[in-house]
Amino acid sequence: MTECSKTSSAGGGAFPHRGWNAAQNRTAQQYRNRLSTISLVAISNQNSVKFNIGLAYRQISQTVQSRLQTRRGSFYGRTKNNLAEDSADKAELLPKPQGSGTLHSHFPWLSEDPSPLRLPSFPPQPAAPPCPPTLAWHLHITTTSSSSTKRRAASPKPFSPPPAIISGTSSFPVTIDEDNLYKAHKVSSQNTHTYPPISLVHLFSFAFLAIVLIVQFFFADTPSIRSRTVKRYSPTSFSPPAHIVEGGTCESPPPFPTEPPISRPHTMALAAEAKRIAADFEISDADLNKINLEFVQQMKEGLAKNATNMSQIPTFVTAVPNGTEKGLYLAVDLGGTNFRVCSINLHGDTTFDIVQTKVAIPKELMVAKTAKELFSFLAKQIELFLREHHEDHFNAHIRRRQTISTPEGYRDEHIFRLGFTFSFPVHQIGINRGTLMRWTKGFDIADAVGQDVCKLLQDEIDILKLPVRVAALVNDTVGTLMARSYTSPGKTSTLLGAIFGTGTNGAYVERLDKITKPMDGDFDNSTGDMVVNTEWGSFDNSMKVLPSTIYDQILDQDSVNPGIQMFEKRVSGMFLGEILRIVLVQTLKNPAISLFSGFEIASTAPLHAQWGVDSSILSEAEADSSADLSKLREYIKTSLGVSAATVEDALAVKDIAHAIAIRAARLSGIAIGAIILETGRLNPGASAVPAPKSTASIVEDVKSLNLAEAASATVSKLANTAGLAVNEDEIVDVGVDGSLVEFYPKFEEHMREALRNLDGIGAAGERRIRIGIAKDGSGVGAALIALVAAKMEKPLDYLKPLKGKLDEIKSGIS
Repeated sequence: MTECSKTSSAGGGAFPHRGWNAAQNRTAQQYRNRLSTISLVAISNQNSVKFNIGLAYRQISQTVQSRLQTRRGSFYGRTKNNLAEDSADKAELLPKPQGSGTLHSHFPWLSEDPSPLRLPSFPPQPAAPPCPPTLAWHLHITTTSSSSTKRRAASPKPFSPPPAIISGTSSFPVTIDEDNLYKAHKVSSQNTHTYPPISLVHLFSFAFLAIVLIVQFFFADTPSIRSRTVKRYSPTSFSPPAHIVEGGTCESPPPFPTEPPISRPHTMALAAEAKRIAADFEISDADLNKINLEFVQQMKEGLAKNATNMSQIPTFVTAVPNGTEKGLYLAVDLGGTNFRVCSINLHGDTTFDIVQTKVAIPKELMVAKTAKELFSFLAKQIELFLREHHEDHFNAHIRRRQTISTPEGYRDEHIFRLGFTFSFPVHQIGINRGTLMRWTKGFDIADAVGQDVCKLLQDEIDILKLPVRVAALVNDTVGTLMARSYTSPGKTSTLLGAIFGTGTNGAYVERLDKITKPMDGDFDNSTGDMVVNTEWGSFDNSMKVLPSTIYDQILDQDSVNPGIQMFEKRVSGMFLGEILRIVLVQTLKNPAISLFSGFEIASTAPLHAQWGVDSSILSEAEADSSADLSKLREYIKTSLGVSAATVEDALAVKDIAHAIAIRAARLSGIAIGAIILETGRLNPGASAVPAPKSTASIVEDVKSLNLAEAASATVSKLANTAGLAVNEDEIVDVGVDGSLVEFYPKFEEHMREALRNLDGIGAAGERRIRIGIAKDGSGVGAALIALVAAKMEKPLDYLKPLKGKLDEIKSGIS
């Protein structure tokens, strides 16, 4: 910081004379006004340059003293007779100071005009912060004239500062250093000087001023922090520098307004990039219908043969509940990252009670070497649940007794029927039998593929001697369908159960005569229906019609099952957060886009960890509609590990997250619509309502006595203008479950928008579709299927495993 000098009073005026003539006065005035030293201090910051040009009176005193010692005859035209008088004048003009006298006592001629030379000043400006020390240049230009005894032909004009310099400063203080002035007086007695023309001094001044301005304009880049009043920018406006404050420090406000622009360049680039990425996730209406047609086609292929993209697995469940069922049943749910055990007490009036516990699946068990490690863990959790919540039943089993009244020896009492919700692709060959086809959702246990998962669990239960029988193998979407059907209002049974959570899948009621592929296993064919598990997560694994971005491709390549579950990887909650994470990471690699700029993100942050970002961030981004996106920015801090996200960063995340979620919702709508169309649950005319007749046309029909047509047109017009009142018998009921459909704002609304845009459904057909949340489908639904399976059991079917063991023992003895 450059300290500004305090100013002393000095002024102009003629020298006082003692016997001097007018010519002598003019000569003294000429040299008094001549500058031989210019001290230029250019103090620069980003927006201002302030000049302080001091007039150095040290050289003025040297000039006066040296000229008084010069030969009077050659310069002043004086004679030897005047020498004594001149000596007296010199002694009075520049006496040697004694003690601590003031400047005016030493130099009386200065007292005629003690005020400093000042120029008109600009209005006061607000205080500014100190000048940055790194941007201050101090240029001291000193010129000393050489010795000369020649008299000039013409007297130079008194010096006045150039207008260009005057316009850039508020004042020109005159500073006099008393000690230096006296020292100059002593030195000047030994040296004689001549001085360059004042025009040369001006030339040097302007040259160095130009250099300073050029350097400041091209190289100064440090922002100035200041307090100011916001005003509209004008390209011609100029803010003058502040006054020099006596005893203060050099501070200067910028000369031009520096209001922040509406959008910084990097902010505009980030917003544009976010919009571009969001556009990559859009699905047009034409593509929507194209995907829908392919979905229906692959459904039909799955009903006709095995080994297709959509497995269309028969579940051997041939009836759905109606809300009158009663009983106490167990259910377990292995649907992803958690394992849940629950008991359900059905009241028979569409209501139920449930008790449950949940435990996280250890990561190491999801990729265990053997299936026994996983299933023994599951059986142990069942034992802990029974001990805690059904202690009486468990103790009765411990006190198992032999029953002599039956020829089979002994039997267990208080056996629970258990529905096993297993949310992975299986080839089901019975209501409680099914072999695992492949793992999904991050599981990868090789030796479990091809084995009967019900048997794997039952074996571990038997080792622990628990009073539990695995009665039904249940897919979570089948459970959702059953639970919705038990609790659904109205007379219409539920057509479809769908999951939009960690994974996605659907199960629906299909006519038996449409299932033409071979089915092994026993089932009740009296109803003419069977619940089919679509396994639609594997729809279009060949990527014929599904949308794909570079981010989808990266996710698939880095997944545990590349090329599999391609539909699920664009819809389910397990993958949506990872897609967003990949988008952000790829954007960070672009140096032209300043996402999360200004600070380092730790390598251990969730943003840099695969599967480190939970899909709940999409719901948070959609829900935050505040101007500063404060909640979203806080969530970014906790979920991504980005400590200081700006509003622009949060807005970019919001736009991208919105696009990813909307694509998922529209694809979900396609899946629901395809099943409704394939089953024919909408009548042929519901999706293609003709345009309503105009009022004038209806009047003409009445006049022509076409009363029937007029009445039909009137009803159609009212329905299309006031909303369609759907008959209860025409309702198509759909049960849904999962975090996306339950917690993402307006997820159902976006699904319905897709349904309205599907050919064959339209606005009229969409109004007939009732979508409702199926509460606890995987728990309640599994218990209901166990109930259905128990009804299908023949007497003593539960003893078949025991009979098999007895037969083995007998054959061994014989």
